Amino acid sequence: MSTDSNTTITPVSKWTIFKKKMRKVLYLTSLVVLLFLGIFIYWKFFYTYSDGYRAGLLQKFSHKGTIFKTFEGELILSSVAGRSDVVIASEKFLFSVTDKKLASHLDTLQGRNVIVHYVQKNAPLMWKGDTPYYVDSVRIRP
Repeated sequence: MSTDSNTTITPVSKWTIFKKKMRKVLYLTSLVVLLFLGIFIYWKFFYTYSDGYRAGLLQKFSHKGTIFKTFEGELILSSVAGRSDVVIASEKFLFSVTDKKLASHLDTLQGRNVIVHYVQKNAPLMWKGDTPYYVDSVRIRP
């Protein structure tokens, strides 16, 4: 057995150990914060809260916005009708459209009774529309 007399062991200071532990805690905390932030953004803007159909009179459809131009529509949902053309009690359904082909089709259907399929998100993204309701298909109501 030989011992090397030139080898020296440098003592590890308490400060060095503390810095390594704090660095590990900081990395883990950052990872957890980023994970929760990613989950929150997905839940708030991309998770589909509900989807369904709405039927009514397409009263208004426009392309509007200051920075981000979006397609916005307004559907009158009739709950009580007098005659076939007269709506007595109504509610407005505001929606956004992201597909340009669908937007041009909806633009030609103003003033007609339609049925739209929508997807509702928890909150709208400003470059996708003003409302959390996104219409993805339309058909003329018989």
